[in-house]
Amino acid sequence: MRDDETSEKEESAEEELDDVLKTGGTIARRGGETIRCLSIVGQVEGHYALPEGQKATKYEHLIPLLVSVEESDEIDGLLLILNTMGGDVEAGLALAELVASMQKPTVSLVLGGGHSIGVPLAVSAKKSFIVPSATMTIHPVRISGTVIGAPQTYYSFERMQDRIVDFIVAHSAVTEYRFREMLMQTDEIATDVGSVIDGKEAVACGLIGAVGGLSDALAALREMIKDTGGFCKSPPAPRKP
Repeated sequence: MRDDETSEKEESAEEELDDVLKTGGTIARRGGETIRCLSIVGQVEGHYALPEGQKATKYEHLIPLLVSVEESDEIDGLLLILNTMGGDVEAGLALAELVASMQKPTVSLVLGGGHSIGVPLAVSAKKSFIVPSATMTIHPVRISGTVIGAPQTYYSFERMQDRIVDFIVAHSAVTEYRFREMLMQTDEIATDVGSVIDGKEAVACGLIGAVGGLSDALAALREMIKDTGGFCKSPPAPRKP
């Protein structure tokens, strides 16, 4: 192997690693198809910064990335990988709405957990998968700290909960009755009220599309790309010398 080829491969590997470190994702190319992989891990950080040392996904970083995926001539589809404990409700729902409104093929894969506001994120893609060992925690909107004006706060939470339920029902096969039933269960005691379901249960109730892993999610995404004829309008730009 020539020195220039070795140097080019090392440079490419460094660029991919830098992309992973900066964005929590990477770009995969195979057989003329280009897929953007994004991960949502830890807590979804919204309007307030989380304490130092806590793993978080910043929604202000993901929003422009999702826009760039939708507008890019080089990317055919999006793979969204989730292992999140939830986080900021408005930020998580904003990201879910953004993914759901994308025209390009999108697939989500729940690994480990898709808890709380991670549920709308999991169902926001056109197709969703979950590994058998993953769990999803379904519970009502919560707040910690001092509450001023309890009736007004309760009404505000109720309306926010309705928006989340409406989104989940609209983007999955679960019925509103069944989802609210899981939401308000008290026998499982998910902190105080709610449900914790595993991969097979999530699929059985219609919340997630199928049980599967990385290869299943990628196969489904590539099939969707082929069905749409691909979105790339031009080949990737050549690397700079």
